[in-house]
Amino acid sequence: MTTDGDRRLLTRVVLRNYKSIKACNVAPSQVAFLVGPNGSGKSNFLDALRFVAESLRSSIDHALRDRGGINDVRRRSGGHPTHFGIRLEYRLNKHRGYYAFTVAAKPARGWEIRDERCEVWSLKGTPLRHHYHVSQGEVLHSSLPSPPRAHASRLYLVTVSGIEPFGHVYDAFWGMGFYNLIPSVIRSLQDPDPGELLARDGSNAPSVLANLAGRSPMFKHRIEEYLERIVHGVVRVDPKSVSPMETLEFGQEVKGARHPWRFGAASMSDGTLRAFGVLLALFQAGGDTAAKGRSLVGIEEPDLALHPAAAGVLLDALREASQHSQVLVTSHSADLLDNLKEAQESVFAVVAESGVTHIGPLDEARRSALKKGLFTAGELLRVDQLVPDPNSIPQRLRLFRPLDPAR
Repeated sequence: MTTDGDRRLLTRVVLRNYKSIKACNVAPSQVAFLVGPNGSGKSNFLDALRFVAESLRSSIDHALRDRGGINDVRRRSGGHPTHFGIRLEYRLNKHRGYYAFTVAAKPARGWEIRDERCEVWSLKGTPLRHHYHVSQGEVLHSSLPSPPRAHASRLYLVTVSGIEPFGHVYDAFWGMGFYNLIPSVIRSLQDPDPGELLARDGSNAPSVLANLAGRSPMFKHRIEEYLERIVHGVVRVDPKSVSPMETLEFGQEVKGARHPWRFGAASMSDGTLRAFGVLLALFQAGGDTAAKGRSLVGIEEPDLALHPAAAGVLLDALREASQHSQVLVTSHSADLLDNLKEAQESVFAVVAESGVTHIGPLDEARRSALKKGLFTAGELLRVDQLVPDPNSIPQRLRLFRPLDPAR
């Protein structure tokens, strides 16, 4: 969270040739909704951010192989782009700046990090600039007096993660969490782990819930309150040890019973488990804005399998969670968007034309209509009128454009 009220981690996301996205230049809001039909490329936007987080947690080689290799990550087209690039402009408590890199395919198979740059500007006092520029495994420029060696196969931000202020940037990006929650996985018995960051599919939910209960019991209670509003009768959820494994146990009110009955996760519906997983993803930080790994949460289709009447409750949870983390979600639910009062600022339309994804804010006419209450975003979606402003589609992108310290 920043001192001037702007709590966003990512103030701008620029993508070039990432999967179906040829060019993208988006300034996401504190709660941002990527809205578009199936196959339009919504998930590819979140996946680009997840690619950064996974490359920092493990390695860029692992992140590429997990996606089928560089040929499945770089955009496929008649022009055969040989590289893809990502630029993230960010704000932290005391710093702002940008982080960008390009990854290029080599002629004889393989790949290399072609360029990588990071700028960190101080937000307080004298606007000091910390920076580095690495190209093909060589440090070309750096504010560090004795910069460590670079490697063409490893992001340099990992190498300098122990050096301030680059360590703050590394921590923030390392911990961005992205979720495609799978009820059957949440239902299964799980191996215990530290529970610091919820796994993408929700597989370590019992450990994360146990961690949260010990660290911030109030936020565990908030999850239970929201869950009861979504699934009437479910009043609590707890981690349970089934030595040596872990699972979840739900308390549900039963007519005529004095106390809630206990049900294991195996007895709960997909909708209940998915709703719990979404809430856990949103509130896992426990209000700790400095907690490593909870600076941004991205969730694919959080409304999936939920009753339309629960859309308003889900929006309440998204808004509350955004007080501590930036929240990005994908959706094509008109029911969810019908309840979205701030749609003119938070909806980003996603469309695909000839296999190319376009992402951008709505045009001024639609934004004005939403602000005046002439339509809801859900109504515009139903008549296929949620499209990006044509003027927002970039023709040229400068991934390594210097940041204006006065902006």
